[in-house]
Amino acid sequence: MKQTKLIMGMPITVEVVGADDQQLMKMVFDYFRSVDARFSTYKDDSEISQINRGLTPEKWSPEMREIMELAEQTKRQTDDYFNIEHNGRLDPSGVVKGWSIWRASQKLLDAGVNDFYIEAGGDIQTHGHNAKGEKWRVGIRNPFNINEIVKSLQLSGEGIATSGDYIRGQHIYDPHGGKLSGVRSLTVVGPNVYEADRFATAAFAMGRAGIEFIDKTKNLEGYMIDDQGMATLTNNFTEYVYA
Repeated sequence: MKQTKLIMGMPITVEVVGADDQQLMKMVFDYFRSVDARFSTYKDDSEISQINRGLTPEKWSPEMREIMELAEQTKRQTDDYFNIEHNGRLDPSGVVKGWSIWRASQKLLDAGVNDFYIEAGGDIQTHGHNAKGEKWRVGIRNPFNINEIVKSLQLSGEGIATSGDYIRGQHIYDPHGGKLSGVRSLTVVGPNVYEADRFATAAFAMGRAGIEFIDKTKNLEGYMIDDQGMATLTNNFTEYVYA
């Protein structure tokens, strides 16, 4: 069973092996809608919009507190390269997407589902195996030709996220004031998608030094493509490569 819905301004796909339960799908997609309602900076009535208008921390929801703590933790872990404050406003989208995919995957596990993947805007959480009983296959796109897959990976339980400027344009910046250059895409594989997502965002902001940061960070592997089309990968990235 596989479905795709447009939520949070992007396609979200859920595939569950060996089940045909519409209520299960509804539960997952309703969850993403609730995340969008809370964290979207484009909705005037969202909690994050209210915070940017002055809603004080003691009135924040538990989910918002969790996201803010995760964002602050990531900021410390990345020498401030991950920063959700832009021009005096808070935008936690760099951590919300991976976190929400992971939370949705926990709902499927709690419902007794073991073989599935969830993808939102290119970030993916896998679990178990596909319909053929094999690990899930995930492709890394060529940032110069998004219809071409340059690497195919095998994942089962891991999360994967890619940061780049080739689809959405330049939406990540160097908070230290430098000009981003040299990197077109940086893919990170981690123990779960929210780890991969938050560190992929920070590493991309580091420019060419980002792949070295991923290589030194425990439980993460990465694959960087620079503006000349050259690939650099971390020492153990090949463990995930299928082709």
